[in-house]
Amino acid sequence: MGQGKATDVRVKDIRVAFESIPYRSPLKFGGRIVDHANLINADITVETHNGRYAVGHGSMPVGNVWAWPSSSLEPADTEKLMKAYASAVAELFDSYPGFGHPLEIEFEVSAEYDHQARRVPNSLGYSEPIPALAQLVCASPIDAALHDAYGRLHKANSFNTLSKEFCNVDLSEFLDDSFKGEYADKYTLREPVSSLPLYHLIGALDPLTAADVTSRPSDGLPVTLGEWIKADGLTHLKIKLAGDQLDWDVERVLSIERVASEAQSARGCSEWFYSCDFNEKCSSAEYVIEFLNRIKSGIPAAFERIQYIEQPTSRHLDSPNAIDMHEAAKIKPVVIDEALTSFESLLTARELGYSGVALKACKGQTESLLMAAAAQKFGMFLCVQDLTCPGASFLHSCSLAARIPGIAAIEGNARQYCPAANSKWAKRFPGLFVLKNGRVDTSKLNGPGLGFHL
Repeated sequence: MGQGKATDVRVKDIRVAFESIPYRSPLKFGGRIVDHANLINADITVETHNGRYAVGHGSMPVGNVWAWPSSSLEPADTEKLMKAYASAVAELFDSYPGFGHPLEIEFEVSAEYDHQARRVPNSLGYSEPIPALAQLVCASPIDAALHDAYGRLHKANSFNTLSKEFCNVDLSEFLDDSFKGEYADKYTLREPVSSLPLYHLIGALDPLTAADVTSRPSDGLPVTLGEWIKADGLTHLKIKLAGDQLDWDVERVLSIERVASEAQSARGCSEWFYSCDFNEKCSSAEYVIEFLNRIKSGIPAAFERIQYIEQPTSRHLDSPNAIDMHEAAKIKPVVIDEALTSFESLLTARELGYSGVALKACKGQTESLLMAAAAQKFGMFLCVQDLTCPGASFLHSCSLAARIPGIAAIEGNARQYCPAANSKWAKRFPGLFVLKNGRVDTSKLNGPGLGFHL
C-alpha cells in the first residue's frame, strides 16, 4: 500500500497467552448462561526500518457464547477453537513480511482470516468454520497490541497517529470512494473526552430487589439493582431481554422502572436511561413495536427513558428473510451489533433500516475505527459496548469510546461479573473502575499507545 513512510513498522515478534477468569455471578443472555471467561492476551514487538522498536499489549475475552452461538457445537468446543484460531492469527501477523501502518497491516493480514477459519477447525476434527464475528474477536487483542506498540514507538497516542502524516493510504482503500482524501483522524478526537456515562447491565438472572436474592457473595459488592444504583450513582441501565417472551420482556422493563424510580428518587436523580437488548431473539419487527407500545401504555416514563434498541433480530442480515427494521427505527434508534462485521454488513443494515451502530473493541481497533468513520458519515447513532471486558480490555474499550465523537455511553459490566480481574488495573486507574455519578473518568487515557499502561 502506498510508497511507504519512515514511520512504518513491521511485526518483529508476537506472543499470545490465555488467562482464565471466574465469574462472581452467572450472566444469562441469548438463552445461555456464562460463568467464566478466558482472556486472550497478546504482546507484539514492532520495529521501524532503522531498527527502533517498541512493545504493545492487547487483551480481550474469548466471548465464544456471544460470538459463536453454534447450534451443533458445545460452548467448550467453540471456546477451544477460538483459542486455537487466535494462535493461528498470531502466526499470520508474525509471518507478515511488510512494513506499514497498523490499519494497513491488519487490513492485509485479515484477507487470510476466512481461510484460517476453515483450516483451524478442520485440523482439529471439526467441520463447522469459525464465523466472521468470532474471527474478529480472536484477532482483536492482536490488532490492539499492534496499534498500542505503534503509538508507543512514536511516543504518541494511537488515536493521534491516524492522519496522512502516518498513513500511506486514505480511508477509501478500506471503505469506498466517498472517503477519498479522508483519514481516520477526521473521525476521532485529539484528546479523550473527560468522562462518559456507563451502561450498567441487568442480566436476565440478576435480582432487582432483596426478595429476588438467592445467594449473596461475601465480597461486599452490591447485588440488587437498587444497591447498584445507590453505590455507583447509575444513570444508564442496559436490560437483557428474552426476545421471544413478550409478556416477560414488558414486565421486566416495567419492574426495573419501578425499582429504579424508587432508588433514583432516594438519591435525588430525575433523569436516567435504558437500552434494551434482545440478543437477536425477536422473530419480527412487529415484536419490537408491540413491546415499545406496551411499555409506553404501561409506564410512559419508562418508554421515554429507552435510548435505543440493540440488534433485536438475527445477525444474518444477508439471508433472504432478513427483517426490515424501518418502522421500529421510527420509534427508537435500532442499533446493529452482532451483525456488524464489515463495511458491507453496515451498508446492508442501513438498507434494512438500522439507524445506529454499536462499536466494540472486541471487533478490533482497526475495524472499530473504520466503522466509526462510516457511521459518522452516515449520521448514525453511536455507542460503545463491551464483552464483559475486565482490566486492559475494558481500558481499551474506554479509550475507544473517549476518542469517537458523539458516543452516547459506554458499557462495562466486568465490575459486576468478574471484578477480581480488575484489581491490579483499578489501583492505577481508579476513576475508570470506581464510578462517580454513574460515569467513568476517561480524561487520563491520553498516554502513548492505546492510552494506558500498567
